[in-house]
Amino acid sequence: MGKRTLWQRMGRGSPTFRSPGWVHVAPARYPTLPADQTFKGRIVELIHDPGRWVPLARVVLENGVEFYIPAPEGAYEGQVIHVGPEAPIENGNILPVGKIPEGTQIYNVEKLPGDGGKYARQAGSYALILGRTGNRTIIQLPSGKTVEVHNQAKATIGIPAGAGRTEKPLLKAGANYHRSKVKAWKYPRVRGVAMNAVSHAHGGGSHQSVSFPSTVSRRAPPGRKTGHIAARRTGRRKGAH
Repeated sequence: MGKRTLWQRMGRGSPTFRSPGWVHVAPARYPTLPADQTFKGRIVELIHDPGRWVPLARVVLENGVEFYIPAPEGAYEGQVIHVGPEAPIENGNILPVGKIPEGTQIYNVEKLPGDGGKYARQAGSYALILGRTGNRTIIQLPSGKTVEVHNQAKATIGIPAGAGRTEKPLLKAGANYHRSKVKAWKYPRVRGVAMNAVSHAHGGGSHQSVSFPSTVSRRAPPGRKTGHIAARRTGRRKGAH
């Protein structure tokens, strides 16, 4: 009798697949401040946050409010930043997107005003201000997709620190193992076609090939449900290169 498939073991929830449960330093989000006032603050500390690949900047405002944001590239301890609609367009300053000029690189963009920041928070990623329509601003996300957010949604000028992290080669499997462990990814992950037929629906045969269409029904039994589950379509799209 073969072993359970990877997806069955993941669903069972053993320590192998459980998140390491890192305790973050603090939530990385904007504070709730009066929308019509601009505050001066200072980055008092740059902190490594376990499980997050962007360093955090601890900011203290002149009114005593303290909060954490993903640090902008080029930030340093003691840097003065401004938060509010009248803040200058400089690296690290936080403004409503309606006050930021078109073509500016921004990150940690709020999807809804007051949610603390949702878009473009990963190291090296940034969004662009494309234009405005009424009380909404059109923003191009790192994926290339465009979204419209309210003019009062806040964003930070610049690019999140930590860019280039993925350019360093892993060199050995051990480095990839520790990288995966911090994110609760299963590593190494054995391919189904590399297994024996008794251990996986795609296993066995004289060579490593699925050898039959890998689309399966949504109602397939657990041991069979592997591959393209309930695929809406298969094959190449017409006209795709």
